[in-house]
Amino acid sequence: MENDDTLIEKFFASNRQEIADSGFTRRVMRRLPDHSSLLARVWTVCCCALAVVLFVSLNGIELIGNTLRETFHGMLESGAQADPQSLVIAGVVLLYLLYRKIASLA
Repeated sequence: MENDDTLIEKFFASNRQEIADSGFTRRVMRRLPDHSSLLARVWTVCCCALAVVLFVSLNGIELIGNTLRETFHGMLESGAQADPQSLVIAGVVLLYLLYRKIASLA
């Protein structure tokens, strides 16, 4: 298998031909319509708006608050030490990850 790959690479390397396009490819690419970026932006805005509406209508803030309260209450009941510095670091890391995720969607 490796020998075949080597033979094929050698064949194509020795028989390589460059075709001069005189800028044809660049001109074609410049003239293509850019509908995909507009559609992607509209779709992103619509999805983000829908996510915000659903988050607010389904009481997302209250649910997140209750979950955090129950988590910290459970931690304190189990005897775990809640170091404020560690909580701040964890919060900063989570906010950074959230920012990176949102930035990657845009």
